[in-house]
Amino acid sequence: MLVLTRKTGEAIKIGDDIEITIVSTNGDQVKLGIDAPKHVDIHRKEIYLSIQEENESASVGVADVFNLLGKK
Repeated sequence: MLVLTRKTGEAIKIGDDIEITIVSTNGDQVKLGIDAPKHVDIHRKEIYLSIQEENESASVGVADVFNLLGKK
């Protein structure tokens, strides 16, 4: 894990097209601004994990879909 120290208004770059800026800090909270292309999904980690969990539960049983349709 890379750990960086940044002040309000400072930013970091990820690759050529993602920039994360420190917008403000208040106690133990940090407000981030993320500038990325529209095709890049950005989620809080807990939301990302929830999406992954939903996708996994939705795909249960799909492995046998070809057996249900019958083979030709």
